[in-house]
Amino acid sequence: MLDVRRLRLLVELSQRGTLAAVADALSYSPSSVSQQLSQLEKEAGVPLLEQVGRRVQLTPQAQLLVGHARAVLDRLEEAEADVARSLTAVGGTVRIAVFQSAAHAMVPQALTLLRTEHPALRVEVTEREPDAGLFEVSARDFDLVIAEQYPGHTRAHRDDLDRVHLASDAIRLALPPHPARPPAQTLDAAARLPWVLEPQGTASREWAEQLCREAGFEPDVRFETADLMAHIRLIRSGNAVGLLPDLVWAGEAPSVTLVDLPGRPEREVFSSTRLAAADRPGVVACRDALARAARASAIPAGR
Repeated sequence: MLDVRRLRLLVELSQRGTLAAVADALSYSPSSVSQQLSQLEKEAGVPLLEQVGRRVQLTPQAQLLVGHARAVLDRLEEAEADVARSLTAVGGTVRIAVFQSAAHAMVPQALTLLRTEHPALRVEVTEREPDAGLFEVSARDFDLVIAEQYPGHTRAHRDDLDRVHLASDAIRLALPPHPARPPAQTLDAAARLPWVLEPQGTASREWAEQLCREAGFEPDVRFETADLMAHIRLIRSGNAVGLLPDLVWAGEAPSVTLVDLPGRPEREVFSSTRLAAADRPGVVACRDALARAARASAIPAGR
């Protein structure tokens, strides 16, 4: 009989790539992971790992076993969901990964709704970049992720995850409310001004640079930070211009001047969970609360 806990270690190794990464993710020592996988080899009766340089690599037989192990883990998760649905109250723990502006805009109100409607449910929230969050939900580190994608930048699909639309979030040119110089009211007029953007390599940065290039200029990026609250302060103080999604205001009045961009672009905000966990009452409750919070976070009229 193959041990389910050891099978999970094999799945983790196929996802994370190294024994050290598996050990770190599961709070084991690397030697303990290695010992457990050696025991799994004895149970399976075939070699599962081979040494390639300083790393180990899964054998073809191990890859076959990983596919079956994923199915076993999914069925166990579905069984847990069935048991949870048989209860009258929604309880347990739901671990959510969320990117920054969604954490500001949706999460507080969603938690308030959940505390009132499902007091037995424990919700743990951790800030993660969308790509990391999607991977970690697939790896069972989290139960649900709130992620986003920019126009023309579709995130890679994972066969084991679903994708549920949460909100369409407009992106606008953000200018100081009372700049020292005459205000730029179009994107090309902002070409000569200092910019604040998110770090290189992020989807938002790539999209913003492409937008500026299509307008005929390269943005003069003097400030680079992933903290959108810092973006707002730099813009509000007159030190930069930038591009801000509506969700950063969390339903409150904007404190900078916002100008619609050509084509009125929007990013999509969505949630993802493992297909096997989608019917868990806690996950369903969290998604419902987040959807209601997203609707309430729409930018007010008269910006």
